[in-house]
Amino acid sequence: MRIISAIFLGLILVFSVFSQQTKLPATNFTATTIDGEEFSLQDLRGYVVIITFWSTKCPICVSEIPNLNELAQKYKDKDVVFLAISMENKAKLDSFLVKKPFDFVVVPDGFGVLYQYGDKDSKGNLNMGYPGHFLLNQKGEIELKTGGWEKTALLESNIERLLSPTVTIAAAKPR
Repeated sequence: MRIISAIFLGLILVFSVFSQQTKLPATNFTATTIDGEEFSLQDLRGYVVIITFWSTKCPICVSEIPNLNELAQKYKDKDVVFLAISMENKAKLDSFLVKKPFDFVVVPDGFGVLYQYGDKDSKGNLNMGYPGHFLLNQKGEIELKTGGWEKTALLESNIERLLSPTVTIAAAKPR
């Protein structure tokens, strides 16, 4: 019985290690910000990137803007980029942002990006909760995918984890 338990525990550990190491690369895209600047996601390698899919028509999205703005302010001098991608056009977003500023890099007309990132049903229809958040590590891999209400604390803890220096045991060599 101990042998079976040991094998079972070993398999669980192996699967756990492989599942933690397997990260999907984020799909590259090129977009134009609300300020008219073009960028490529690939250009943001080396940064932690938060992509938030949102809409002015989404009450949860709108109510989370102050919390997300606080997060963006906390990391404004760090290697973190905050992108807010909306399917709405520039004119609609411009008038909304006058009343409710969003401290992210805002990208209008982002349906193509949303379609690349959103889950799809068997017919190819988008199936994604709003707001939707993707956290990418410095290598451009998806570390976290989440959606819905109050995800700021979860995003923050994962940003901290990605920005924290790793401790190397090799540095403590015996003399």
